[in-house]
Amino acid sequence: MKKTKMLKKNYEFSNVFSKGSYYSGDVIEAFIFNNRSNNNFLGLAISSKAGHAFQRNRIKRLLRESYWLYENQIISGISIVFLLKKQVDISSVKFDIVKKDMKRILEKGKILKENI
Repeated sequence: MKKTKMLKKNYEFSNVFSKGSYYSGDVIEAFIFNNRSNNNFLGLAISSKAGHAFQRNRIKRLLRESYWLYENQIISGISIVFLLKKQVDISSVKFDIVKKDMKRILEKGKILKENI
């Protein structure tokens, strides 16, 4: 069962951007905020300057799939916004790069559950 909800409103994104911690990887950036609720929230923000709609949608699919792999390992009560870095060529982004980058960011943010 999916336990993560999507951020949709502008003020929700602004809240995470202003109060969250910034983490950077090779191709993606993230803002992580402890929202003090039982739900996790995920936001994806890809600039229209990054490429055409089909390219931006592909990046969002890659980010969602990578997040889905780690969803059960993330502690509850976290809001995360993922961004594509501005200088990255959108056509060269591959799934394995995004997955490795996301794991590194989640470990830096210390929001993964400890292995028991």
